[in-house]
Amino acid sequence: MSQRVSNSKRITQGHKNTSPLVTIRCRQLNLHSRTATDNLMKLTEQDHWDKIFIQEPYQYKNRMVGLPKSSRHYTSPVDKSRTDIIITNNKVDAVLIKQLSNPDSVLIELKHNNKFFAASTYFDIIKELERELDKIEEILDFTKRNGLLIAVDSNSNQRHGMIIKQTKGGKY
Repeated sequence: MSQRVSNSKRITQGHKNTSPLVTIRCRQLNLHSRTATDNLMKLTEQDHWDKIFIQEPYQYKNRMVGLPKSSRHYTSPVDKSRTDIIITNNKVDAVLIKQLSNPDSVLIELKHNNKFFAASTYFDIIKELERELDKIEEILDFTKRNGLLIAVDSNSNQRHGMIIKQTKGGKY
């Protein structure tokens, strides 16, 4: 059996003495075009992904486009969202946790034999890193640090790793 190397993760969920192990196939990515979204949905059908974490989704009129009606789409209830979670497996129940979902972070509660949580988060380049990490801490507190999968686009916060050079005209 060949093993495919990709940007995906296999999450095995289960609890001792209560239910059998269940495998949920996940993928995380950034989408910037309608073509990328269309390709994602084709690959999802082909590879049978259950859950997709998206940062920077392609949107038209503040809505993500190109999703089949058979998938469920979880995003911030307000403003233009930069994160989404898509559930394609109809055996997985999910509920959006609105109080911790905003344009840069989405949290859902999932049930598939057991209860667990999933978050998709985008670290904004213009916000302080500590503020972004506070969002993660809020999610950890809410979920009581049990059964949580977090997908983060943290390279959007590149300014923390940049070297600033001083010139006569200022910094660059």
